[in-house]
Amino acid sequence: MATPDTVPVPDDTIVEEYILGVRIVETGTADGDDLRYRFDAPDHTEIAFDDLETARLYADVYFDVNGFVEEGTGERGVPPEVVQAGKDTLAAYLVTCPWSDVNWVASFYGATPTEIERYLSWVRERAAEIRSEAAERGLE
Repeated sequence: MATPDTVPVPDDTIVEEYILGVRIVETGTADGDDLRYRFDAPDHTEIAFDDLETARLYADVYFDVNGFVEEGTGERGVPPEVVQAGKDTLAAYLVTCPWSDVNWVASFYGATPTEIERYLSWVRERAAEIRSEAAERGLE
């Protein structure tokens, strides 16, 4: 029989809080096992990442395209908003996929990892600019 001492207690901590109810939440057990980073946004399906930087990049893609619907992506592929946003945004999205990394995306594009890192930096910069402008306009 489980006792309170043996049952893992979830420990959720907000790591990043953005405008419009978007945030990244660190999840796991009280002892630090199974640490993950969950992306939260209104009307967005639950998605979590193994590392904080990938979760942040996902949030940047989300803001770069003004939000997108992730639900059903496994059946329908990449969200259309991401595809329509351009090569750099698509590259950033693909890097956040659990089966991918910068080297895979570089190979997919016929590019170098350095080029893909440059694409990622453009997406990060645009997302930061979008969030900054929205905050200046009082959007929360």
